[in-house]
Amino acid sequence: MYLGAEAWPDLGSYFDDESLAIVPLGSTEQHGPHLPEATDHLIAEAFAREAAERTGFLCTPTVNIGVSSHHRQFHGTMWVSPPAFREYVESLTRNLTYHGVDRVVYVNAHGGNIPHLREVGRRLREGHDAYAIEWMWNESIPDLVDELFEQSGPHGGPKETAMIQHLAPELVHDDRLADARDGGIPSVADAGTVRHGARTFYDAADNTENGVLGDQTDATAAKGERMFEAATEQLVALCEWLSRQEFNDLLPREHV
Repeated sequence: MYLGAEAWPDLGSYFDDESLAIVPLGSTEQHGPHLPEATDHLIAEAFAREAAERTGFLCTPTVNIGVSSHHRQFHGTMWVSPPAFREYVESLTRNLTYHGVDRVVYVNAHGGNIPHLREVGRRLREGHDAYAIEWMWNESIPDLVDELFEQSGPHGGPKETAMIQHLAPELVHDDRLADARDGGIPSVADAGTVRHGARTFYDAADNTENGVLGDQTDATAAKGERMFEAATEQLVALCEWLSRQEFNDLLPREHV
């Protein structure tokens, strides 16, 4: 069920019977010369909508802009500050609790959002307002990602390229895959920006001239489809597990 497609009288029965919502979040940022800036939020929305379709749980509209200032040197990247992002997501989630939702799955497809979503989830849990957890698609299927790619990226690499080839092939510049590989770097380790145990880089541009890592020519739509199906199964299982839990069992212990 997609919230944005429903009329308000038709949502009442959902909130009477269910207490879980799926919230997709991504980013609008550079993903190299071959992928659209919408890459992350397209992926997040696709997983969230598919999980909602299979389970009947409510899916909200997508948060399209996230914490992405580390890509700001590349044309078109959009971002909000970490405090603004946290406050926005917390406010959005409290909106859901007003309607009776007390557990939320943040379907996230942007690494820069992770620590901030975890912090929002902690705030809500410690206040006994809601139990909200962050889910990242590739982290749910690490063995499959390792099986499919010798070097998966991370950013703008074959993993994300394959996913967009599957979800929105018309947005992929397939004729630029070799250029993306040759103009980027295989991995952060190859950039030489980790020195004596310290990460000396702050921005993507500190590591890679074209913004991406990995071998994009290793991507195919078939690999993207395999990852999408496997990760969707994991997301569905997570939502169903969370829905079965007693809310009080999800709250923090007072003390040990």
